[in-house]
Amino acid sequence: MARFSDKVVIITGAASGIGEGAARRFAREGANLVLGDIDADGLTKLAEQLAPATVATRETDVSDMAACEALVALAVARFGRVDVLVSNAGVDHLGKLDEGDLSAFTRVIETDLYGVVHMARAAIAALRQSRGCIINMSSVSGLGGDWNHSFYCAAKGAVTNFTRALAMDEAAHGVRVNAVNPSLTYTPLTAGMKEQPELIAKFEERIPMGRGAEPDDIAGAVAFLASEDARFITGINLPVDGGLSASNGQPPLH
Repeated sequence: MARFSDKVVIITGAASGIGEGAARRFAREGANLVLGDIDADGLTKLAEQLAPATVATRETDVSDMAACEALVALAVARFGRVDVLVSNAGVDHLGKLDEGDLSAFTRVIETDLYGVVHMARAAIAALRQSRGCIINMSSVSGLGGDWNHSFYCAAKGAVTNFTRALAMDEAAHGVRVNAVNPSLTYTPLTAGMKEQPELIAKFEERIPMGRGAEPDDIAGAVAFLASEDARFITGINLPVDGGLSASNGQPPLH
């Protein structure tokens, strides 16, 4: 398919994991890509594997509004427009409220929430002009609580409702705003979990499809929401979770 030929797609957190999966998916479907990440070397390596003429990269810390504005400016300067924004950059934190330094909360909020707001604000004028769309990366942790993840849940819960509210505000401008809410996804961010097979087994037991997601599983949902097939869909938070959210929480009877 070439659903995104001549379209310009900005992706943050693009050097690895879900962001890399989304970049590869949009590249296969003909998009021009503008990729941001704090990992500049990772961006360079990825761009070399894709079609270099259709990829621009910039080291970007989404907690910095000026850096987000510069990433959008790069897209407009290089390709003349912005059609799709995928706000994917994020960090995690595991721990209880009274453990460690509260700066961990600031780091999660500034990256996972402020980063989404910064990118949307930086890109909204260009997206209104193209009647484009935004896909925010939320989480099942933005739809319900998680053990020992109060900081992360706070950020993702805010992204979930920010997505809804922004969709309402921007619909009159022709800009669609949606979010994808993955459950366990096998990326560098969760690599440490694979060293704990008992923990992985507990996750997989709770997921009806019996496994965590691969980045391509999430990228497919992102591409759908960005496509013309989703032209009348806005303001949704789409769980991509192997059926996890279908459960009422009771254990399996087997």
